[in-house]
Amino acid sequence: MAELAPLTIRKYAKNDDAYITSYYLPEDQAIYTSLPQSVVEASLLDESQIPFVIYSADHLVGCFALHTHQAKMYGIENPHALLLKSFSIDARHQKRGYALKTLQSLPALAKQLISDTNELVLTVHHTNIPAQQLYSKAGFEDKGMRFEGEYGEELIFHYRLA
Repeated sequence: MAELAPLTIRKYAKNDDAYITSYYLPEDQAIYTSLPQSVVEASLLDESQIPFVIYSADHLVGCFALHTHQAKMYGIENPHALLLKSFSIDARHQKRGYALKTLQSLPALAKQLISDTNELVLTVHHTNIPAQQLYSKAGFEDKGMRFEGEYGEELIFHYRLA
């Protein structure tokens, strides 16, 4: 695999809107996540949701949100846990290693965002096997916690920060 261009992962800014509106996920992937435009709109209604963009060179390749107060909705008692939601890579940029590289960068990003963060948590639909494999490869653990989501069973993955 060719060397990846360096990634820039940062908080969303208004000047990202032009790129966000052209973001593409096929329907079979979009059912598992929220498109960046929805992530940004949700963050305007809830300041605990912080949208992030992922760029390679001048291309928006991905998006996600970190939620500072929502892990407890999924039975996570740790008040220092951040919830990763709506993680996706634009379909035109998939299979290049961007997802794994981003996930591997998250612990440092989370600590930078909120210094006492000691855990990252995410949910993934039970039928989304490729995502489950990706999260495991990035060091997230399935500890057996589950919840019934809007579209069926969701697995809860954990990443303990040092």
